[in-house]
Amino acid sequence: MTRLTVVIVSYNCRPDLERCLVALTSAPARTSHEVVVVDNASSDGTVAWLRERWPLVRVIEAGGNLGFGRANNLAIRQTTSELVLLLNPDTVPGPDQIERLVAALDARPGTAAVGPRLVDGGGRAELSFGSMIGPLAEARQKLLVRGHARRLPVIAGLVEGMTRRSRTVDWVSGACLLARRADLEAAGLFDERFFMYVEDVDLCASFRARGRTVWFIADAEIVHLRGRSASTAPGATHAAYRRSQLAFYRKHHPRWAPILALYLRARGLLPYNS
Repeated sequence: MTRLTVVIVSYNCRPDLERCLVALTSAPARTSHEVVVVDNASSDGTVAWLRERWPLVRVIEAGGNLGFGRANNLAIRQTTSELVLLLNPDTVPGPDQIERLVAALDARPGTAAVGPRLVDGGGRAELSFGSMIGPLAEARQKLLVRGHARRLPVIAGLVEGMTRRSRTVDWVSGACLLARRADLEAAGLFDERFFMYVEDVDLCASFRARGRTVWFIADAEIVHLRGRSASTAPGATHAAYRRSQLAFYRKHHPRWAPILALYLRARGLLPYNS
């Protein structure tokens, strides 16, 4: 029986997807597994290419652009493995890194999900975990991410140190998240109100609400060529982020949601129909 399902959601990202699939098959995980690609109605011929070039990959046609969470839910509902690895197409898993995640989850029976240390193509760490999103936590996270991106020495050193120690966290990035199916189902899978962004934070909050833990695993490392897919449609991506941010505050911080909406409106950042 297949123990692990690797789920990749694709949308007009064939070069990245090919790189990811080559990495997965060049040094395959020893855990019995299958790879499932959910295609969100790509216009670049992804489905036909997958069926011709990757016959062992299971392809699910979403029939439209469902977004990240809903597309992952589609794959989770159509598979039965004990473990589910959510993997972005712009990731490049190295040899044994998925096995390290599986071992980390197996060693922690009270844990619902684990995430690895994500690095860019040059090996610089990404801050791929954090505290539950709220006004202060979100401001701190953005300060660290932007300071690290600008290579400010103090902040870059802080992020590097933070990503070198395994720990329990409030959330890990959905770019590479390994979870137990039982916990995913108990949480109700992804909340489909979030089209793209913060659905991983919300899912991890659901895990923790049920008394389960989430771990960042520093000794498992995955390359994440972050932002490749977002760069193809920056306006739509930004609007999707703001809609998800507002939905998240309405769900988790309802008193702050009107203040956030006023702030975004004042800055001309409030998405249409929000």
